[in-house]
Amino acid sequence: MLIRFAAAVLALASPALAQEELLPAPAPRTTHVELQTTMGTILIALETERAPITAGNFLRYVEEDRFDGAVFYRAMILDWEPQPNGLIQGGTQYDPDRILPPIAHEPTSVTGLAHVRGALSMARNEPGSATGDFSIMLQAQPAMDANPGNEDPQWHDGYAVFGRVVGGMDVIEAIHAAPRDPDKGEGWMKGEMLAQPVVIVDAVVVELPDQS
Repeated sequence: MLIRFAAAVLALASPALAQEELLPAPAPRTTHVELQTTMGTILIALETERAPITAGNFLRYVEEDRFDGAVFYRAMILDWEPQPNGLIQGGTQYDPDRILPPIAHEPTSVTGLAHVRGALSMARNEPGSATGDFSIMLQAQPAMDANPGNEDPQWHDGYAVFGRVVGGMDVIEAIHAAPRDPDKGEGWMKGEMLAQPVVIVDAVVVELPDQS
């Protein structure tokens, strides 16, 4: 009798439980920023929940007007499909009047983010040296993700993704296609510098309408 009663209770409860299990998980919190450039506006969603250190650092640069007047200065072009491929890079270029102290590294193996098309990723030398320069991916670049099992230790930590472009990829592609100066740049970056850097006129936090 007790067994039949328990089974009946479970039968009544199971549809509700099943329905609850099917509910989607809430989306991670993001903060939106507009980069208003001389080639158009780029809308970014910063991953303030999944990459709080890195996204918080970028947000501080925005809120303190440290990106206003900074530039996109580099376009790395890759010749594999799909095209266009590579990345663009911009930011403070270690300007002492703009940069803040370096931040701790947040690898993609911890944040769960990845270098997908439109991803924003911090430029750095060694892990923990990132300040105010960043890259935006034209296509997925999985080789930039953290790979602790890689034979080469320099790829163990990868680069820190902290946001994604949600509007204005046409502007990213236009910056990427802009003329480059073959004589600018040093080392492996020579020839990747834009002949006329694209100015970030204003960087602002924006509130988007509720889509729910």
